[in-house]
Amino acid sequence: MTNNTIGRIHSFQSLGAVDGPGVRYVVFMQGCPYGCPYCHNPDTRFFHGGQAYTADEIVTKVKRYKTYFSNGGGVTVSGGEPLCQSAFVSELFQKLHAEGINTALDTAGMKPTDDVLEVLGYTDTVLCDIKFTTEALYEKYIGAKLQTVLDFLAACDRQGCDVIIRHVVVPGMTDTKEEVSEVKRLAQSVCSPKKIELLPFRKLCVEKYEKLGIPFPLASTPECSEELIKELREYVQL
Repeated sequence: MTNNTIGRIHSFQSLGAVDGPGVRYVVFMQGCPYGCPYCHNPDTRFFHGGQAYTADEIVTKVKRYKTYFSNGGGVTVSGGEPLCQSAFVSELFQKLHAEGINTALDTAGMKPTDDVLEVLGYTDTVLCDIKFTTEALYEKYIGAKLQTVLDFLAACDRQGCDVIIRHVVVPGMTDTKEEVSEVKRLAQSVCSPKKIELLPFRKLCVEKYEKLGIPFPLASTPECSEELIKELREYVQL
């Protein structure tokens, strides 16, 4: 097991409750190649930021919270896009498994290269977004390919990872029953998701954009109501 891989980390959250099963220690990686219009962590996009850590240093931090993981919790690596630092995440997850700690990967999905497959080999749960349901919208708003996400999800299924699909409901953009039904169909065409979560679009990130001096693309878009989320959930029930 290697001990010298360095990861660029944006921040940590010691007791997260919405980042996978149970109570999670969340590691936010630095750097993301995508341009999601509703990104709520724009400060994690830049690859030159963050602080350097070894996997051993993070395992030491995590072990202090191990007693909180008894209900199925563990560690979630998020971002940014954690698969941009796949060698580091693979080493971290391998060492967490050696400590008996559950691992979860929160990702937008990337091409299932050998490096990515190695990460999945040490991943218990994958939380993956299906952001849009057509190639045209993926290219327009994300700068990525829907097929890449579907290929990634198929690889998760082959590797035996539990898969949780996420979809952000943005009024006027991704908020119809047809859209969320298609998210479900796409997911089930390539994997066997344990759950499909609909996340309401929120604008709590506006201050981050202002501090960074970059425009928030959806500043004029209204937030998503809980009533709409409840209405749409019936179309993604498994």
